[in-house]
Amino acid sequence: MNRTFEKKLTELSKLKGYQKPAKVSDAIKLDSNENLAIKKEFQTELIREAQKRCDVRQYPLGDIDNLIAGLAKYLKIPANMIGVGNGSDQILDLILVNLCTKKTKILTSEPTFGFFEERCKLYSIPTIKIPFSERMQLSIDDFIKKSRSADMIYLDSPNNPTGFQFKTSELKKLIKVFKGPIIIDEAYVEFSDSSIIKLVKQFDNLIVVRTLSKAFGLAGLRLGYFAANKKITGIFSRIIQYPYPLNTLAIQCGILALEKANKITSIFTLIKNERKKIIQNLRKTNAFDVFDSNANFVLFDAKGADTRVYNALIEQGISIRKLGKLGNHKGCLRVTVGTPEMNSKFLLAIRDLLE
Repeated sequence: MNRTFEKKLTELSKLKGYQKPAKVSDAIKLDSNENLAIKKEFQTELIREAQKRCDVRQYPLGDIDNLIAGLAKYLKIPANMIGVGNGSDQILDLILVNLCTKKTKILTSEPTFGFFEERCKLYSIPTIKIPFSERMQLSIDDFIKKSRSADMIYLDSPNNPTGFQFKTSELKKLIKVFKGPIIIDEAYVEFSDSSIIKLVKQFDNLIVVRTLSKAFGLAGLRLGYFAANKKITGIFSRIIQYPYPLNTLAIQCGILALEKANKITSIFTLIKNERKKIIQNLRKTNAFDVFDSNANFVLFDAKGADTRVYNALIEQGISIRKLGKLGNHKGCLRVTVGTPEMNSKFLLAIRDLLE
């Protein structure tokens, strides 16, 4: 092995990489922000129907165009303003590796989506980070001020892991001031009350990244998409993106899911109501700092008792995400909003733990 290659491997080995949650067998899974409120039977039927529509022996020629047409109808924006990827992760990765350099300064929040942060480290792209407040809030004025020193902005809104979301008027103010590309990651937006995706028709520097993983319960199929001006999407789709970024079965499942979108929207309301219930019940205990959320999860600070709470829940067959220190909060945990039954078991286990 030559020295240059070995040196590069050594450098990469020092990076942390994106940390996936530990796989816990036979546990209620509330650790990955998956939409388990959608019945598995619905997805099973979706896949069965998709199988009838495709032949996996063939490359998916033209099928992506049909998926984009479905997205255009769902989003109410032109098809030539939409691009797709193998999960929103891949879209973000391709943007970073093709449109940024080691001199590109990216303004973002602290914390932000872990994958994006680790990818910036992988490509040695410098970041400027604005920390959340004590109550896990951000000020748009701080970003406007710091944007003078940045070449690109990335904000996940709603934010993962805090659940914080900027108001549309605030983001519009930032987009107007900033002249470089601004990426707004709306992976969790269906669980909130607003989206800025239609602003791509007004601002050429705006890129809105979304996914079918969360709201549509298709995390395992890796279906991401984004909206931007047609020059960006055209170059991305023709040149940057892989020739066949999505597999045939996933494409057909995505098309079918969008066709059945009206059957899924009631789940968004259910999750919002369940989220409210979780927040209220956790706050009643007076044992945690619990933060507002516009996503399908709730972040709370166990005030140093996070390991004890996490392990106690594991013993009761419930897996949530242990995040540890976030800002001045030293014992953060994040729980996904699941089915009403899952959420009730989680809250009951918390009550038993505190008694």
